[in-house]
Amino acid sequence: MTELRLYRRPVPTWWWIRKRSYFVFVMRELSSIFIAWFVVYLLLLVYAVGRGEAAYQRFLDWASSPWVTVLNVVALLFVLLHTVTWFTLTPQAMAVRVGGRRVPAGQIIVGQFVGLALVSGFVFWLVTG
Repeated sequence: MTELRLYRRPVPTWWWIRKRSYFVFVMRELSSIFIAWFVVYLLLLVYAVGRGEAAYQRFLDWASSPWVTVLNVVALLFVLLHTVTWFTLTPQAMAVRVGGRRVPAGQIIVGQFVGLALVSGFVFWLVTG
């Protein structure tokens, strides 16, 4: 008796580069690694501050090295991609209703960016005094 085997068409490794929407999807998923990096980076900063002036200075010396700077710039670009793509997907994931009517997608997206700008401005004001 022969064994029944299903045919599976081989999928190339770089299938996601062929279509823009697939590429953006994969990049958004990859961005989570860089978001995790920022969390670790900030935890290291808080830990160094808690350990005193010498530990903080060592952290600043390490953080100013070229490879950490390049990593942080790349991570920032991925975080921005993640933010923009998430904000544009929100109206598809969540139907916002006001007065029984659905809020247009464009208004939800603009509202998120306005909120982001306001919170970022407030944090900038807090940090710079």
